[in-house]
Amino acid sequence: MKTGIKRKGKRILVWILAVAWCLGLVGNAYGESDIAIEAFDGKRIFDMAGLLDKEYVQEAREVINQYQDTYHLDIVVVTTDDAKGKTATAYADDFYEECGFGQGKGKNGILFLIDMDNRELVFSTDGAAIRIFTDQRIESMLDGVYEGASREDYRASVESFLRDVEQYCKAGIPGNQYNYNTETGEISVYRSIRWYEALLAIGVSAFVAGTACLTVKRQYGMEDDERQVQNLAMAYRGSARFIYDDESDRLVNKFVTSRVIPRNTGGGGSGGHSSSGRSSTHTSSSGRSHGGGSRKF
Repeated sequence: MKTGIKRKGKRILVWILAVAWCLGLVGNAYGESDIAIEAFDGKRIFDMAGLLDKEYVQEAREVINQYQDTYHLDIVVVTTDDAKGKTATAYADDFYEECGFGQGKGKNGILFLIDMDNRELVFSTDGAAIRIFTDQRIESMLDGVYEGASREDYRASVESFLRDVEQYCKAGIPGNQYNYNTETGEISVYRSIRWYEALLAIGVSAFVAGTACLTVKRQYGMEDDERQVQNLAMAYRGSARFIYDDESDRLVNKFVTSRVIPRNTGGGGSGGHSSSGRSSTHTSSSGRSHGGGSRKF
């Protein structure tokens, strides 16, 4: 009964949005009247360029729904043959924002765009997805989707994208991850404590605290009183003596060794951070921060 009411409410919401769209109450940045309605209806694949067959679109939507519930990220696939005069990256960022994608306060999610207008493959990430999909992982994902797109097998590109999303979401955020703003140079380091690190910290703290408590207890209990008295007496005994010898140091020889210290040219990343954990970010037209990457095909 509750499920039926929920579905009925969703239909009413979609109809309200459709009417508002027709009346011009809702903006349309992409010239496709069904985009926002599908977004509100829970759909996450928008094949506006007609690159995917309908059977696979339905199959992929089910996979996306499962991943979204499991990993708490929005996962969106878009194809277009008209980028409206925008760069592929700007189109992907704006599409993600204007359709209201993203889960949680951080608007967590990732969008995959196949832009036939600019002939470019783009990933746009937001929220926690920026930290999960580092530059290194994005490059690996671009390798996978490029392989399918280069031979015009766009289904293979989407399949590769979804496989990589599952793989990296399972792996989680790398321990050395940090966000690097390519426009300002600002770095935001991800701080995390693993279970074994927390266990070790608790164990060391307990040992130190326990040792200190036992020491104080013994001292106040005068358990070592006799030994302390003996040690104190020894300090003032006359057995101590002072002997003076006339000695001098003589410089026999001198050696000077010179060597060149090579400059460190290793790839240490920004500010000493490893580049393997970097997630490069940029600012969208609305001022929000996005990660991701792109590649021409």
